[in-house]
Amino acid sequence: MMVFGCFLFSLGAVIFVEPYGFAPGGTYGLSMVFHHLWGWRTELTALCMDIPLLIIGMLVLGAKFGIKTFICTLLLPAFMFLIHTFYGYDSLLEPGITDITMFDQQMLASLFGGVIYGAGLGIVYRSGATTGGSDIIAMIVRKYIHMSMGTAVIIVDGLITLSTVIAFHNWSLPMYSWVIIFVSAKVMDRIMEGSPSKTLMIITCEIDQVKDFILNNLSRGAPLIPATGMYEGKERDIIYVVLTRRELIPLRKKIAEIDPRAFVNVIDSNEILGEGFKSLKAF
Repeated sequence: MMVFGCFLFSLGAVIFVEPYGFAPGGTYGLSMVFHHLWGWRTELTALCMDIPLLIIGMLVLGAKFGIKTFICTLLLPAFMFLIHTFYGYDSLLEPGITDITMFDQQMLASLFGGVIYGAGLGIVYRSGATTGGSDIIAMIVRKYIHMSMGTAVIIVDGLITLSTVIAFHNWSLPMYSWVIIFVSAKVMDRIMEGSPSKTLMIITCEIDQVKDFILNNLSRGAPLIPATGMYEGKERDIIYVVLTRRELIPLRKKIAEIDPRAFVNVIDSNEILGEGFKSLKAF
């Protein structure tokens, strides 16, 4: 997973992000700016920044990153070097940065670049590694300024993204870079958390029929939680059940058929661990 994630990240960087002059944060974003300004190879420049950052991070924060992050620090430039060698530096969608008036190509590049970027990062993080780079800077900033990790990452990556304005004197480039950051964050969250399951809390007068449908038609278990109504003081059981998105639809239709006055609270659950869902052994 870690190796494949690094490959996806590198592929998205080479064919969608780098040719257009985008800089979606991180040491690789800054290295892409240097590549267009002075012709420096992106992967080598990023590696020269990542290794000192990794050492500084271990000295300031302790050995939190482990061998996997060190391996990713080497894999990313290695994959970019191979892709540059066998594919080149041209964008998959032409024209590249030389024609900044072509909105369609740049927007498609930023959207698909964000998808591949996010998929690569999500797989890397899910494997238990990080890509280092600006993440380490954000951790150091957070330690001494006492801000949230998310805020620190936004500040660091935001400053790197704005460097494209100084380099190319064009405000459209950081805007496209922010599109990449937003899309990649959404894709990364979906890969790390999976498709949201649904948690239902059901109050109904026809509790036996609902129980029978959950047990026999959906093959799900569900605890009954005793409760007392505040208005009338009547005692009732609440059905607490966790379902996939696909299983929610037939249950909702069945409840509507047998008890249109039922009360159903549907909640998104990003991570469900245990029998019938994601195994606890993975953690």
